[in-house]
Amino acid sequence: MGRILSLDLGKKRTGVAATDPLQLIANGLATVPTHEVVSFVQEYVQKEKVDCIVVGFPRQTSGELSESMAYIRPVVARLKKVLPELPIEYVDERYTSVLAHQAMLDGGLRKKARMNKALVDEISATIILQTYMETKRMMK
Repeated sequence: MGRILSLDLGKKRTGVAATDPLQLIANGLATVPTHEVVSFVQEYVQKEKVDCIVVGFPRQTSGELSESMAYIRPVVARLKKVLPELPIEYVDERYTSVLAHQAMLDGGLRKKARMNKALVDEISATIILQTYMETKRMMK
């Protein structure tokens, strides 16, 4: 069994999270510049067995697609081109930033740490991955 990789794609930065090899726990991995995310994922896949990539699917509260899809689609297309053997699935990412900030508050992080956007992106990727894993478990 391989890991599941999760991406919270942003215009400037991308939060990355991954499961353990048994796909039991989601952990934040890194935050990388979005223009480097494809090469980061390629290098990661060379080092670790990955079964699937999960990408945050941005929707507005009304359910309509967010404008963010304009920069997410090209990145996903490049990932599919360079890693055609890996399935890529989308997960609704509404409210993940809010949940990330709440997790930071609950974890007792100081205000300065909570303002670290890279950390927010990494935590958001972890929440996306956790949501995906819970959905898969419920479907079984």
